[in-house]
Amino acid sequence: MSSQSEKDLTCPICLHIFVEPVVLSCSHSFCRGCLQRWWWEKQKEVCPLCREMSLFRYPPRNLALKNLCETFTLERKQKASAPSEPLCSLHAEKLKLFCLDHQQPVCLVCRDSKSHNNHRFRPIAEAAEDHRQEILIALKPLKKKLKSLKRVQGRWEETAEHIKVQAKHTERQIREQFQRFHKFLQEEEEVRIAALREEEQRKGKEIRRKAEGLARIIWVLSDTIRASEEELRDVAVLQSYQEVKRRIQQYPLLDDPQPGPGALIDEAKHLGNLSFNIWTKIKEMVSYTPVILDPNTAHPELILSEDLTSVRFRPRQKLPDNPERFDQHHCVLGSEGFTSGAHTWDVEVRNEDNWGVGVVKKSVLRKGPIQVGYWGVCLFDGNYRAVSFPHPEQVLPVKTLHRIRVQLDWDGGSLSFLDLETNKLIHRFSHTFMEKLFPFISTKNKIPLRISPQTISEAASL
Repeated sequence: MSSQSEKDLTCPICLHIFVEPVVLSCSHSFCRGCLQRWWWEKQKEVCPLCREMSLFRYPPRNLALKNLCETFTLERKQKASAPSEPLCSLHAEKLKLFCLDHQQPVCLVCRDSKSHNNHRFRPIAEAAEDHRQEILIALKPLKKKLKSLKRVQGRWEETAEHIKVQAKHTERQIREQFQRFHKFLQEEEEVRIAALREEEQRKGKEIRRKAEGLARIIWVLSDTIRASEEELRDVAVLQSYQEVKRRIQQYPLLDDPQPGPGALIDEAKHLGNLSFNIWTKIKEMVSYTPVILDPNTAHPELILSEDLTSVRFRPRQKLPDNPERFDQHHCVLGSEGFTSGAHTWDVEVRNEDNWGVGVVKKSVLRKGPIQVGYWGVCLFDGNYRAVSFPHPEQVLPVKTLHRIRVQLDWDGGSLSFLDLETNKLIHRFSHTFMEKLFPFISTKNKIPLRISPQTISEAASL
């Protein structure tokens, strides 16, 4: 459609293609909305072009013009969306060839020009397909990388959810522990307040009993004094003198009564070393575990107890594949490592195959099989063994173990294992340790292996 035709379809007011055109009696057409706004602004209903007064306040629609405008708009949209065939910028010819030497599309005139003399050409469609294939090949590693990143993104989203679960679970356990202590302290407070109230009532009752007896004596003395003073006012006092004197002398002037020993509240008993005494009781209700297992290192087929002191085998659970976690060896590490000093912990084992205890280096491989950096005692194929790569396994001459004590002397370069039931040495490794060591437990048993708790006094003596 020519530009003149487009002009014929343009509203004289808004200068855009007509929208809901209406026609006046003078035959001029306008957009309905444009005309109404123009009339409202001018406050008179005349034609904006010829100023002829309109015969209608609501002019009729121009349906023919409306259809023409809609057809024009649709055609323009179709042209805009249709791909236009590229033309040569030099010769305005269709680009039908692709110059392999200049790596650019050219027309037939370009092919015969001096600038493309002795050049190699391909049909434009064939060259486009070749380049399309090259791009597809180049996209393959990007697609592979994208797929990998999406997998990582998915794992990170799972890790974020796991963190929420961890936080909720840990918060619940913290609250339970503190509720236990709150309950103990509340009960201890109630017991001590009750003891104080009992002493208050008992000693208060005793002092009131004595006060009542004293009140009776006071009443008798007061009555004697009153009666004697009344007889002094009478002339007959000479006749009753002896009787009055006898009555007065029957009450010897003893010392004033005093409260006996222990009459007051024994504040020292209730308050003396109160905090220490409560702490001593708390020590009796808690234990200390020298090694706390780290669930973030546990193989996905291991599950830890809520207090993180025992571990057992179970079907694989979906856990984040974080760098600290073992993915092949059924192992879990202690949460704290050692770089000096002497350390001792006891492990309750069972006469079930496939378990091990000991220490590993911090740098031990977490992904794949553990090959170096560990020292331990294990039960495998019915035999107790000492294991430490690259040294060969050593079968140990022991029968049945139930509790093993692990003694690490980092500075002295010694790792010892003792049978706690016989107090005999099972095995000792000697090595110059150079990095942080972590306790480890490995198991494929459904019966848990447990780090034995210690009392506060036991922990202090080790």
